Amino acid sequence: MQIEVLSLFPEAFTSFLATSIVARAIERKALAVQLDDIRQYSSNKHRQVDDYPYGGFAGMVATPQPLWDAIKVKLSSSWAPVIYFSPQGRTLNQKILCDYASEERIILLCGHYKEIDQRIRRLAVSDEISLGDFVLSGGELAAAVFIDGIARLQDGVLGDISSAYSDSFYQGKLGFPCYTRPEVFMQQKVPDVLCSGNHAKIEDWAKTQSDQLTRTRRPDLL
Repeated sequence: MQIEVLSLFPEAFTSFLATSIVARAIERKALAVQLDDIRQYSSNKHRQVDDYPYGGFAGMVATPQPLWDAIKVKLSSSWAPVIYFSPQGRTLNQKILCDYASEERIILLCGHYKEIDQRIRRLAVSDEISLGDFVLSGGELAAAVFIDGIARLQDGVLGDISSAYSDSFYQGKLGFPCYTRPEVFMQQKVPDVLCSGNHAKIEDWAKTQSDQLTRTRRPDLL
């Protein structure tokens, strides 16, 4: 998969892309990430990319010209979904990540300032995604979250892909509690069933725990 990021602050991704699962995905060529600075597409001699909003509202708005030209260049070779990160978008969940995980190419548009010009959203954006009911300074963090969630679903990235299948939300429920060595820590013992070697009972335990957690913490998922 190739992910192409349009951002005013592409340097924000440098450390993130060199770390953990995302770095492994890139190293194994399951994922390629291209970073582009929106400012380089500005026709303004000062590379200005924002202006005051019509209507006298507070804040600044990203101007349409550099955004339009940047997206136009990206789509000149072939079509790809253009995702814009906005608190007005649909809330990101595991299903959305799974739906996009099989795409060959995705363009991520990171906004900044108060908003981007609405005409770009109408003309060039194919999907809008939000991390939740809060506002960030820009779309870079949201894009990083999206990339991380996509990277771990690519073939050969996780040591055992079945680990992802038992994660929270993959099957529409919360995941089950996990334990590792030592068997006793601070007088807290690992449940006996997990040490029994009886895989059928262990699977039943995991399902029961997942169901209970979902009912008590996220009943909306049911």
